[in-house]
Amino acid sequence: MYWLILIFILIPAVEIGIFIWTGNLIGGWPVVGLIVLSGIIGAALVKKEGLETWRKAQLAMYNREVPREQIIDGICIIIGGIFLLAPGFVTDILGFLLVLPWTRPPFKKLISFLILKRISKGNIIFRRW
Repeated sequence: MYWLILIFILIPAVEIGIFIWTGNLIGGWPVVGLIVLSGIIGAALVKKEGLETWRKAQLAMYNREVPREQIIDGICIIIGGIFLLAPGFVTDILGFLLVLPWTRPPFKKLISFLILKRISKGNIIFRRW
């Protein structure tokens, strides 16, 4: 629980520091423009990748397969979308890393590990039909 409080204090402080530093380098309005531009590009990318993942999941279900990879991809895309909508350069970089398909695999491994860990502890109950 302490790590959550630390994240909510540390990330905004780092973002504000980077805003001030970048604003001194290129000016205030260009920084605002970059934030808006990254939000627009990020939203378009999240939509594109989300629809592609949804299509792959439908295809897997049509073939009577469990869409395991697509579920993990969807989780990454949702988390990345949240980061991309939050104003800030650090959160934007993390968001793009989570949304882009070629940078997503390490995050997918981490999320899979965390889910399996919770299943083994009994925090998540998995039932087959």
